[in-house]
Amino acid sequence: MSLAGKVAFVTGGAGDLGNEMALHLAREGAAVSLWDILPEADAQARIERVQAAGGRVMYQQVDIRDRAAVDAGLAALVAAWGGVDIVCANAGIVDAAPFLQITQENWQRHLDVNLTGSFNVGQASARQMVAAGTKGRIIFTSSWVSEIPWPEITAYTASKAGVNMLMKQMARELAVHGIRVNAVAPGIVRAGLAGRQLREEPQYAARVAKVIPLGDPGTPVEIAQAVVYLAGPATEYMTGSLLVLDGGCSLFQFDS
Repeated sequence: MSLAGKVAFVTGGAGDLGNEMALHLAREGAAVSLWDILPEADAQARIERVQAAGGRVMYQQVDIRDRAAVDAGLAALVAAWGGVDIVCANAGIVDAAPFLQITQENWQRHLDVNLTGSFNVGQASARQMVAAGTKGRIIFTSSWVSEIPWPEITAYTASKAGVNMLMKQMARELAVHGIRVNAVAPGIVRAGLAGRQLREEPQYAARVAKVIPLGDPGTPVEIAQAVVYLAGPATEYMTGSLLVLDGGCSLFQFDS
């Protein structure tokens, strides 16, 4: 139980990737709060899944675009459990559109959720850690396409590229406080945002069939295991790093 006694929260905790992260953190002994935009009743099955791992689990309905809501959610968590050690800024969206058809609304929504939401969670958490003297871990969910262009998701790729630099800036400035800041960059996962695209967007599924050197899409378990690694004692000397888990997609096995 490498995270025994630690307190964590995971944004997007009712989604496929976030819920798996929460489950694995709980299995390692952390008390875990699941943050999501869904009403608690709609997330009940995901909450119970993490509770089955044992330990303390709570659910908080928080819209990460709303800084006041983020601050209030964090204050409630600290009041309940005494502090926070591990933050997984995981919540995100992707809505595909060819570049020439991206609407202002589509573009702004990606920035609001993926980038500004990550900033809100990251800064609020860092301020709390510094005030408490906590040498915590802040882990962002980026994407392999934050560094590799992929057709029809410009708003998403640009927002995730911003997350990468946000992570590096935070790592640089927070190191003096002992706070480690890193990111995981999932590849094509048969769950979550990519899973929805595989089900709903035939052109996306056709590309995916050709571009993974290891053959198959990844799984939420593989991403969650990487998050536990970044949260645990094996990465004390690691900050400002992007951990890519993409089955080799960024090795450019492209055919379309």
